[in-house]
Amino acid sequence: MPFQAAETQITAGRQDKAYWADLWNYRELLGFLAWRDVKVRYKQATLGIAWAVVQPAITMVIFTFVFGKLANMPNDNTPYPLVVLAGLLPWQLFSSAFSGASGSLLNNASLVSKVYFPRLIIPLSALAVALVDFAVVLSLYTAMMLWFGVLPSWHVVFLPLFILLALLAAFGTGAWLTALTVQYRDFRFIAPFMLQVGIFLSPVGFRTDNMPNWRGLLGLNPLTGVIDGFRWCLLGKSATLDPSVIVTSVVLIAILVFTGVWYFRHTERLLADNI
Repeated sequence: MPFQAAETQITAGRQDKAYWADLWNYRELLGFLAWRDVKVRYKQATLGIAWAVVQPAITMVIFTFVFGKLANMPNDNTPYPLVVLAGLLPWQLFSSAFSGASGSLLNNASLVSKVYFPRLIIPLSALAVALVDFAVVLSLYTAMMLWFGVLPSWHVVFLPLFILLALLAAFGTGAWLTALTVQYRDFRFIAPFMLQVGIFLSPVGFRTDNMPNWRGLLGLNPLTGVIDGFRWCLLGKSATLDPSVIVTSVVLIAILVFTGVWYFRHTERLLADNI
């Protein structure tokens, strides 16, 4: 009987159970891609890590002037720069993660078209840079907090939960957009536009508890509950938390994640061909 070599067939459309196991098996690749993105982001930039501070600092000054001075929004004796910066923290985390995830497949086209691995690793690895940016902005908030003599309450122990919600929101929308961008290249122009509009549709420069008549409508934005949660964690009793807004945000983010992963998996077979 002639010898027959064993054949192993590797395809992108493996069963779900094997696919999720592959995500764990390729965790070292996930770590490598994340570390590579962080090094490229800061090593090749002229300003380096300072850019992660300059951008939110300028935005904080503008929003403080517009909402705190011109609009004269109430702040309950909390320095308005802290109100704005507490809202900028989750927005900066989301926008950085969303930008990285939405263009991640095109940025790694050569890798996707040559070897097999669970493609979902690529948008997941893009979240690493967002976490580094977030840590930098959080240090800015800590410095501002000490400058104004404001200390967080025990609510701060819940901050990791809202950080996770912001990352999940970015991952869900990023999974949708990165898969759509591979098929329809026009979608690469949509991500910057969404962020430009989204910062004004999100309660970054103002508190929703000062606008009770609009709180329900603002709650339809998945980031509203996240931003309110950040302020509740960082500003303590001066910021109230509406449970219905949090529940709405959790439900909407869950829908974004599940549908985003579903669509990404649905198109994954053709990614290498279309990219």
